[in-house]
Amino acid sequence: MKNTLSALHLSRLPALGNPLRHPLRLLAATALLALSAGALQVAHAAPGGPGDHAGHSWAMGSPRHLERLLDSVDATAEQRAQIRQILATAREAGRAQHDQGRSLREQAATLFAQPTVDARAAEALRQQMLAQHDQASKRQLQTMLDISRVLTPEQRQKMAERMKQRRAMMERHRGEREGMEGQRQR
Repeated sequence: MKNTLSALHLSRLPALGNPLRHPLRLLAATALLALSAGALQVAHAAPGGPGDHAGHSWAMGSPRHLERLLDSVDATAEQRAQIRQILATAREAGRAQHDQGRSLREQAATLFAQPTVDARAAEALRQQMLAQHDQASKRQLQTMLDISRVLTPEQRQKMAERMKQRRAMMERHRGEREGMEGQRQR
């Protein structure tokens, strides 16, 4: 998603000059803004994406997955309680950021729907979106660091291995689904 945002290069838009003299450039810039706003909405709506704050955090997945993960590393009752508290705190912060992100996406949609799209306003909004994503990333990293302090090095190693296996399984399943969808389209 960051690549999508950086591909905008909206900072170059003010150099377009008079939009009436360069209507194709204006149209291209408007299309880029629309595609980027759409990509942001898809990314925020996707499960596990920046907008998914339904009790999930960094790589933990669902609450059931969290319990299995903690079982696999033999987490104590005290460790489980501490980790649940860390995740609850992160979840609350995530909800606030999710609301802020929704507001920014709504502003992007409103901006795009205007008869003339203000390139400077679009760039300012893009900067706000980048700052919001940076805050979310920092929050996720802090959550991970807080959890790392609760677990032993051996538990963290086991957890990392388990998460690696899960990612591989998810990729395998995704490939299978894509293969099945490709066969259906024929």
